[in-house]
Order: sequence, then C-alpha cells, then structure tokens
Amino acid sequence: MINSTDVTFFIFAAYFDSGMLKYFYFLMVLSLYIFIVGINLLLIVVISRNRSLHEPMYIFLCSLFVNGLYGSTGLFPSLLVQILSDVHTVSPTVCFLQMYCLHTYLAVEFLTLTIMSYDRYIAICYPLQYNTRMTADKIATLIAATWLYPLLACIVIIYLNSHSELCGNTIYKVYCDSHSVVKLACSNGYIANMYGLFASFGTISFALVFISYTYLKIVQVCFSGSKQTKQKAVSTCTPHLASLLNFSFGCFFEMLQSRFNMNNVPNMLRIFLSLYFITFQPLFNPVLYGLQMSKIRSICKNLVFGKI
Repeated sequence: MINSTDVTFFIFAAYFDSGMLKYFYFLMVLSLYIFIVGINLLLIVVISRNRSLHEPMYIFLCSLFVNGLYGSTGLFPSLLVQILSDVHTVSPTVCFLQMYCLHTYLAVEFLTLTIMSYDRYIAICYPLQYNTRMTADKIATLIAATWLYPLLACIVIIYLNSHSELCGNTIYKVYCDSHSVVKLACSNGYIANMYGLFASFGTISFALVFISYTYLKIVQVCFSGSKQTKQKAVSTCTPHLASLLNFSFGCFFEMLQSRFNMNNVPNMLRIFLSLYFITFQPLFNPVLYGLQMSKIRSICKNLVFGKI
C-alpha cells in the first residue's frame, strides 16, 4: 500500500491518441472556453454596472455567472494542456486542486439555483411583500451561504482523499474527481466515500425538497391567480427550470459515468457525458438568460455597439 503523499502523479486513462486531430480538438475546446469566459464576463459587467439591474433576481444571476467562470477555469486549462500532451499525467497537487474546484462548482451551482427558486416563490406568491422580504441583508446572507458551505465542506473531502492509502494512480476520466480517487484507495477510502455520499445526499435532498415546495406553491397561486400572474410565472420561472433541468441532466450523466461500468459505451461519448455538466451549463445559463430577459438584451446591445 502507498499513501497518496507517495504518489508522484495520476494517470488520466480516458484520453486516447487522436494523432493530428488533437490540434482540431484543442481549437474547438479553446474556442468554447473563450466564448464561455467572454459571455459570462459580459453579463457580470452588465449587471454590476447598471443600477437598474441591482435587483435580487439579477444579483443571483450574477452569482451564477461567476460560478460558471470559476468551474470552467477549474477544468478547461487542464483539459487544453492534456489534449496537446502525449503523456496524460497530473501531479497530486493539481489533481486535488481541480477536484476541489469542480466539487465546489457543483454545490454552488445547485444551491444558487435553489435560492433562485425561493426568490421566484416570494415574487409570485407574495408580490406586495417582495421588497420587504428580499432585503439587501437577506440577499447577501443567501449568497454567502451558497458559497461558504461548499467551500468549507469540500475542504474535508480533499483532506480525506489526500490522506488515503492508495493502491494505484490511474483515473479513468479526463479530470480528477473524488469518487475516482476513492476507488484507488486500499482500505481507508471508506470514510471519504461515506462522507462524500452523505454530503452529496444531504445537499441534493434539501435542495430538491425546497425547490419542489416553492414550485408547488407557485403552481397553486397560478391556478387561482390572474392571467397577469400566470404570464409572470411562466416568463420568470421557465429559464430557471430550464437551467435546473440542464444542470440535473449533466449531473445524471456524471453519476452514470462514476458509479456504473460504461466500458461498452464509445470512448468519445463517455468523455462527452462526463464533461457535459461543466462545459454546457456555464454556456447555457448566460445564453438562456441573455436571450430571455429583454432588459439584459437591451443593455448588452448598448454596451457592445457603444450606445449610451
């Protein structure tokens, strides 16, 4: 048995020799990364610099876009290096750092979508009390909680994984994640695995129950409300539900890849499924909300084309 501190590198076994196509893949991934960074930064600047967008919904969106940048930066630079490299290895330090970034990204994304459902619930079910309930202090507390809890909880995951006794160093993915390292543990990976399962199950269960409750109340209000209330619910809840479903879709793919044997699935498809949650969500959110919300569209046009 070897301790993780004795492992000098991890091997990414999911990569394959693509020959000269690697330069094409590199340009594709680089273009995607540049576009994700550009569009998320644009919307962050638009929201932060325009007082008319300093409302709870847009502030939560800004947190979502910041998290998209954070998660993308945890994956894409390493992915670009590995695509061009002939030896697909990574140091333990970089591996655990990437693991921390991706796990915190997942948790922050899910929790941010959860508090956004609460915001929609207050706006639709208690419109006259919205400004008194969604105060600046409450918004700051909610955003701080969605970031601090994952950042602290994932430190424990990294600590447990980095102190596990490993019997190998081959990760059958194109990036580092907790479950892949836990599977390399000889004996004491049980604690890390149980902690990861408990933290994930607790966070997901709380979020799903809370989101279900808020949307149940929204549906009840819509059935008994006016046509204007229904239109408001549809226009503001549709992007949120689309983002939530897209993210859940990607996480489901990732869970299939991690927990079940998918050797019969083509390698390219497995890589695509494992990367979906981190590549498409940061792209999906700004495009979806940028197209859906006329106020953001208008300000973006003015900013891009130089109109005052």
